Amino acid sequence: MRDDMDARADLEYGAIPQLVRAAARRYGPREAVVEGRTRLSYAELGQRVERAAAACIASGVTPGDRVAVWAPNTLDWIVSALGAVTAGAVLVPVNTRFKGSEAAYVLHRTRTKLLFVTGTFLGTSYVAALRRAEARLPHLERVVVLSDTAPEGYHAWKDFLAAGEAISTEEVWQRAASVAPTAPSDIIFTSGTTGRPKGAVITHAQTLRCYGVWSELAGLREGDRYLIVNPFFHTFGYKAGIIACLLRGAVMVPQPVSSVDTALANIAAERISVLPGPPTLHQSLLDHPARAAYDLSALRLVVTGAAVVPLQLVERLRTELGVGTVLTAYGLSEASGIVTMCRRGDAPGTIATSSGRAIPGTEVRVLAGPGEPGEVLVRGHHVMRGYFEDPEETAKVLDADGWLHTGDIGVLDADGNLRITDRIKDMFIVGGFNAYPAEIEQLLGRHPDIADVAVIGIPDPRLGEVGKAYAVRRAGSSLTADDLIAWSRREMANYKVPREVVFVPELPRNASGKVLKRSLRR
Repeated sequence: MRDDMDARADLEYGAIPQLVRAAARRYGPREAVVEGRTRLSYAELGQRVERAAAACIASGVTPGDRVAVWAPNTLDWIVSALGAVTAGAVLVPVNTRFKGSEAAYVLHRTRTKLLFVTGTFLGTSYVAALRRAEARLPHLERVVVLSDTAPEGYHAWKDFLAAGEAISTEEVWQRAASVAPTAPSDIIFTSGTTGRPKGAVITHAQTLRCYGVWSELAGLREGDRYLIVNPFFHTFGYKAGIIACLLRGAVMVPQPVSSVDTALANIAAERISVLPGPPTLHQSLLDHPARAAYDLSALRLVVTGAAVVPLQLVERLRTELGVGTVLTAYGLSEASGIVTMCRRGDAPGTIATSSGRAIPGTEVRVLAGPGEPGEVLVRGHHVMRGYFEDPEETAKVLDADGWLHTGDIGVLDADGNLRITDRIKDMFIVGGFNAYPAEIEQLLGRHPDIADVAVIGIPDPRLGEVGKAYAVRRAGSSLTADDLIAWSRREMANYKVPREVVFVPELPRNASGKVLKRSLRR
């Protein structure tokens, strides 16, 4: 790919606000976002982002303040998030699958000042969940509901925007111009072995450089029609989706719900050409009984990863759907979401059995001999500044030489292709979502009838992996597996909920008291 200095997006735009403005000028009349009957050009998107930025300034947002968005993939998410970043704020995307207490932790931890929240999504009232957590959020000054109405004490989206009319265009772009490339652009939360979520701090320059590279390697083109099923709260949705489209002038078609039926309808109706997503999404498309009823012929680019990719899946996408480019990649939040990526022209076997090679300007090492499994280390422009206000946890993963210790086990082949084989952290991936046993164990431990618990990932034909809990009941309890699963569905995001529960007299532990999860897996 081009790696000369002039081709680098971080140098061309400096920061995300400048990218938004440049895209509005460069691609002005071209379609930017399609949401139902709403079709917005790049010029119109730029105007909406400018209005949202003005409203953020009017509401008291200052450079460096944290602004969160807790909402599904919608046009309003795009506008509110880019508006906040244009006003100099640091974006904190919140997982839509979080329950109120989980979201409150992220908001409290970052001292979020302004929150954009959806009203009701998939039958859940996010506003009601937020109300129950308000007492734990002393720094949250303003809540904007992405709707025409809002309950008392909160602000409706249209009223929030109206309050920004007193802020001039000049003031908005003066604020935007002050955003330095080295300033934090977002904080993406991830969990680890401690079970305590940590926020990876990524800068504007890192974001632009990484997704300029991603767009080049993937071959994203101006005018491509991109169905963004990957959630915006995830790097794969926000940066490989929204940011990549802004860089290339592609059309964003956000899909709020990860429904295969909806995806098929969107691909056919909108002539979708680009469809990144987890392998489960593409497998479900191929196996859908009504697939033949939809015209999927415009699809030309698929990027996947986050789980094992069967060779048969790659071949079926190419032969049955005629997808010209199928690529796999590997990344983690601490490395801006991208570490390695396959190249166009790689053999199907390479794409299916590896996550490709290090992206330009970065290094990948495996702490083992050639062809042997070892911990994956990465170093380069994509590695986070650190965890938000958490030097102790940062020091555990970032060494003095700048190497990020990923906690993933992998093998490098002679050509530099990386294959992930295991995870030190015991993380497992449920339908594309990272599930962390330590975090789930902490949540399960809140149940009054649970004395001890351990969680592992087990294979699942549809989701790739799901959680299985081994639990010790408190004396005298008659708690059943169904009871605990039902309780879990009320207390945690669905992908974290164990699909199986086994009650045991005690958990196997070593001499130091650590649970022997290897024994549980056997």
